[in-house]
Amino acid sequence: MAKVRISISLDPDAAERVRSHADRAGMDVSSYLVNAAIRQMAEAEEAEAEFAGVDALIAEAEGRAENYGSVDEADDDTLSAEERREVDEAMRLVYGVGASQTRSRGEMA
Repeated sequence: MAKVRISISLDPDAAERVRSHADRAGMDVSSYLVNAAIRQMAEAEEAEAEFAGVDALIAEAEGRAENYGSVDEADDDTLSAEERREVDEAMRLVYGVGASQTRSRGEMA
C-alpha cells in the first residue's frame, strides 16, 4: 500500500522536544509521531466505547428535558417534601455526602 505524506508545523521548541523524545525512543521523528497519534486514537476510541452507554443516557435525558420548561423560576417552595428528598439524594450522589446541607443553604457544592 502506498504511503500518504502529511505535513505538520511546530514551533522550534516543540520540534526539538519531539526530536529529543524520538531519539530517546530509538525512532525517527515520523515514526515517533505516527506511533503517538495511533496510540492517542486508540485511547480515544476505547474511551468513547467505554462511555457510549452513558453518552446515550445523557442524550436521552437531554431529549426528554427539552419537553420541560425553564427551571429558572423554580425554588424549594414549588417542590413537595418527597421531591425535595429526591433532589437532596441526587445532590448527594453527584456532589457527596454534604451536598444536601450546602444546597439547603442556597450554596453550590
